Amino acid sequence: MEPKKNLKSDVSRNSSLFFAVGLALMMGITYLAINYKTYDKVDVIADSLNLDDELDEEVPITEQIVTPPPPPPPPPAAPEIIEVVEDEEEVEETVIESTETEMEAEIVEVEEVEVAEVEEDLEVPFSVIENVAVFPGCEKEKGNAAKKDCMNDKVNKFIGKKFNTDLAGDLGLPPGKKRIFVQFKVDKSGNITSIVARGPHPGLEKEAKRVIGQLPKMQPGKQRGKAVVMPFSIPIVFQVQD
Repeated sequence: MEPKKNLKSDVSRNSSLFFAVGLALMMGITYLAINYKTYDKVDVIADSLNLDDELDEEVPITEQIVTPPPPPPPPPAAPEIIEVVEDEEEVEETVIESTETEMEAEIVEVEEVEVAEVEEDLEVPFSVIENVAVFPGCEKEKGNAAKKDCMNDKVNKFIGKKFNTDLAGDLGLPPGKKRIFVQFKVDKSGNITSIVARGPHPGLEKEAKRVIGQLPKMQPGKQRGKAVVMPFSIPIVFQVQD
């Protein structure tokens, strides 16, 4: 017995069309699945603020204080009684003499007034002076630098001989090195003036001034050929033993 075939029931006749439609559907579903987005749920709480209740304040009723009116001003004082006194005293008038001279008056000639020039004491530091002050015994030194070194040496030796180093022990100063800074000036006549001392004790300062005041008279320093005041400073250093 042979089976009967119906041409309309042939499934493979439209297979390519079904495949294309199915493929398009699958691609569409896949695209939608990939691009699908989800969002977290946010709870929104809407609060309402009523300002009417807070702004309404009850103002307490206070007692009104009635200020009394100020007292009336005092009555004006009675005017003073002015007595009229007759002027019986005679007043002598002052006669002002004229300072103008007459044509016939002699004019006294005034001699020329000479103005005396006051020379100022010019001070030139020891380090820059052209001709340093010369200490006795340094006259034979040649050159300004040699005379400066000679003066330093002579002043130091003079202080070493005259200064009382035992004074520190008598004043009760602790042992150690003591330093006194002394400044003085050699004036235009070569005398020692304006002695100033700074040290650890007033007694040492007084002793330093005494010794510097005994320095001999020097030849004054010169600047541009004129005698000038030359300031000088030197430290006095000595050791206090135990």
